[in-house]
Amino acid sequence: MNAKETAKPENMFLMFNHSLSKDQETDAQNIWGTQLQFVGLPGQLKALWAQIPADKQELFDTLAPFRTWLEKQSRPNDLVLIQGDFGATWLMVQYALNSNLVPVYSVTVRLASEERSPDGMVKNTHFFKHQMFRLYGI
Repeated sequence: MNAKETAKPENMFLMFNHSLSKDQETDAQNIWGTQLQFVGLPGQLKALWAQIPADKQELFDTLAPFRTWLEKQSRPNDLVLIQGDFGATWLMVQYALNSNLVPVYSVTVRLASEERSPDGMVKNTHFFKHQMFRLYGI
């Protein structure tokens, strides 16, 4: 990763719908330092991020609580791991870039297995393994 030449971030804010894996934690601390703290979304924001309203034409106002949370909690050069609803992700990446935060996303390797049962049912299982972090905008 060619991280920007800036002060080491203190925090990685987690705006995504999963728990951070051990591989992701280790990779982030190898890149940005062991001082890095991981800050998850508070309960109500986590629930909203997991289910961005599908019936809204515009999301800017819906995302106001996320902007407020980052404004109050973050410092310049902090990381924000942003993944989720495409439009919400795009808007929050723009906000992060304009707020001197560093938006990143996790790149995964995807593996799949398929099991066929005698009755014709097919069970697909997907595995995701963290590969690296990428900075948005490079």
